[in-house]
Amino acid sequence: MNQLTFAEAEYNAKKRKTRREKFLEQMDTLIPWKQLERKIQRHYPKNGQGRHPYPLNVMLRVHCMQLFYNLSDPAMEDSLYEIESMRRFAGLSLSGSIPDETTILKFRHLLERYNLGEALFKEVNRHLDKQGLILKEGSIVDATIIEAPTSTKNENGERDPEMHQTKKGNEWHFGMKMHIGVDDTLGVVHTLTTTSANEHDITQLSELLHGEEGTVWGDAGYRGAEKRPDLKDVEVDWLISQRPGVRKTLRGIAARAEKAKAQVRAKVEHVFLKIKQQFGYAKVRYRGLAKNTNRLYVLAGFANLLTCKKFLLT
Repeated sequence: MNQLTFAEAEYNAKKRKTRREKFLEQMDTLIPWKQLERKIQRHYPKNGQGRHPYPLNVMLRVHCMQLFYNLSDPAMEDSLYEIESMRRFAGLSLSGSIPDETTILKFRHLLERYNLGEALFKEVNRHLDKQGLILKEGSIVDATIIEAPTSTKNENGERDPEMHQTKKGNEWHFGMKMHIGVDDTLGVVHTLTTTSANEHDITQLSELLHGEEGTVWGDAGYRGAEKRPDLKDVEVDWLISQRPGVRKTLRGIAARAEKAKAQVRAKVEHVFLKIKQQFGYAKVRYRGLAKNTNRLYVLAGFANLLTCKKFLLT
C-alpha cells in the first residue's frame, strides 16, 4: 500500500477544482476504458523474468493525457511528477514509481506498430453506436491542412518527403491533410483518411462515405463528385456548395439554400476545432503520415466522445 505523500495530503485539502481536474474527470467518465484495453491487451508485454511492465490501464491513461495536452514524451514524464491531478487520473503516486519518457515512448510505438489508433477509434464508435449515437442518414465531408515544419535543419537535411506544399487562398502551406466524413445530425466522425497537403479533397471522397447515406454535404471543393468514375454508381443527393464567386451573385431562395448548406456543414468544423485547438494538434509532431494518422484516429475518437457528452453524461 502506497504511503500518502505531503503533496497528496495538501491536494486533498484544497478547496477548489481546477479546469484540468474537471476535464480529466469528464474524460474519465466518457472513455470506455475496458473496451479500449481489450484492443491493446494481446499486443501488450506480459510479466516475465525481467522488469515488470506498468499495468496496461495506467499506460493507456498516460497516453491519453499526452494526447489531451499535446505533450512530448519528456514533457509527459515531467507533468506526472509535477501535477497531482494527472497522477490521479493515471492511478499513480509519488510514493510509487512513475513511467519515464522511454516507457511512454515505447507504449506509443506499440500503438503505432500495430495500427491500434484506428482500432481504438472504431471501438469508441462501437460504444457510441450501442448508445444509438451513430446516425447514417447523411454525411458531411471536409478536409483540413495540418502544418509540418518546413525547416531542413535536421539530420537528413531535408523536409519530410511525405509532406507537400499547397496553396490555399493567397497563402502557401506545407504539411498533410486530414479528410473526414461525419454524420449530418450530430457531427460524429465515421471515416478518416490522410494524404499529403497537395492532394485534392475530392480524391478521398469515395473513401469517406460509409455507403448507407442518402445525402452528402460538401464545400465547393467537391463539385463534380457525381461525375467521377469511382462515384458514378453512388446513389445519393449531392448537396455541394457553389463556388464563392457564384454565391456572391445569388439572391432570394438560392441564397437561402446556400446558407442552409453552410449551417449543416458547420458541424464538420467543430471536429477540426476540437482536434486543432482543444487538443492542440494544428501542427504534426512526427515525420511521415503513418504516425500522425495513428494519432489523429485517437483524437477523432476523443472528439466524438466530446460531441456526444450531453447524451453520455445524462
